[in-house]
Amino acid sequence: MNVESRLENNNFILQLAGDLIGDDSGLKLMGLVSDAVEEGAKNCVIDLSKVRYISSSGIGVLITILTKMRNVGGEVFLSAPSEHVKKLLIITKLNNIFTVYDSLEEALSQIG
Repeated sequence: MNVESRLENNNFILQLAGDLIGDDSGLKLMGLVSDAVEEGAKNCVIDLSKVRYISSSGIGVLITILTKMRNVGGEVFLSAPSEHVKKLLIITKLNNIFTVYDSLEEALSQIG
């Protein structure tokens, strides 16, 4: 999995590419989120446009990131999931826990 990240106006943006399966990439993502929180991130936007597959461990990573952000008064938003990932979010009812936007641009304009 490839990960690009940046902090923009207190929003931590994670752009993922590949499969989110929760292996070493899960630990890497948690480290990036922890660092971003220390740098003042209030929200985390995870761009899923290039994610092909999410395993149960990958879902665990998303929930762990959500818990970490909510513990500091923040929120996690998902953007641009593929049809396959969208179905997974619906089946697991994660679409009720996460706010999902059609694009990264839409997410950033809505959360400010």
